[in-house]
Amino acid sequence: MAMRLLATACLGLLLILMTACTTTPPMNPTGEFVSREVVLEGKSYRYQVFVPAARFRRGKPPVVLFLNGSGERGRDGVKQTMAGLGPYLRQHADTFPGLVVFPQAPEDTEWTQTAGPIAFATLDAALREFDGDPDRVSLTGMSMGGYGTWELALQQPTRFAALVPVCGGITVDWGRDRSSMNVHSVAGAADPFAAAAQRLKDVPVWIFHGGKDDVVPPSQSRRMDAALKAAGARDARYTEFPDANHNSWDAAYAYAPMWDWLFAQRRGR
Repeated sequence: MAMRLLATACLGLLLILMTACTTTPPMNPTGEFVSREVVLEGKSYRYQVFVPAARFRRGKPPVVLFLNGSGERGRDGVKQTMAGLGPYLRQHADTFPGLVVFPQAPEDTEWTQTAGPIAFATLDAALREFDGDPDRVSLTGMSMGGYGTWELALQQPTRFAALVPVCGGITVDWGRDRSSMNVHSVAGAADPFAAAAQRLKDVPVWIFHGGKDDVVPPSQSRRMDAALKAAGARDARYTEFPDANHNSWDAAYAYAPMWDWLFAQRRGR
């Protein structure tokens, strides 16, 4: 009797397992955002990672680190996905082939100052957890995050395969009270643009800006593009959308040739 009951129980368990295997959908059939936390110097910071569909993770996927603008600062761990690259990914969740890491700068901080270590910590954690390709890590950001793109690249110039700063800059010299946003790594140079270009000339760069930007003037990106070309940069590109104001990020992230170019880049090549 006991043996019969045991056999019946085993058969029931087997049927349950078989049913589970046949009804469970394929893992991650489309890209999705996942929430994570990282602890840095005793403080916890929330961030998001866009994980591509399973078919794009058969090898090590490329990685994009995105830096938010001033309006998306905070500690909720979500707002930084609501402007810039996040909305584009939601529209293309089934076809975007890379990991995207979304740290969030806390209120009253700058990527060019105290928030930079948060970005590097979240990037390192996401690379470990999701097995991203360390030789295909690109860096992009918008507005304050565009400034941060230059800053973080200058701090670790051999880390990134490509840079895509959007409506950012190097200096704040147009009368706005935001000197804290200056790119700190070259702030003491006689010509900060030339100094930045000299240190980053071997990193592929594609700069984007709006021609009618009245928040961060397009002269910031024009000057950096000119400095890169004067330094003999091996791949420096600049696209200015003539009718765009400060929001040039929607057009930049929707520009398919940029993604083709970015995913073709590999560190040290």
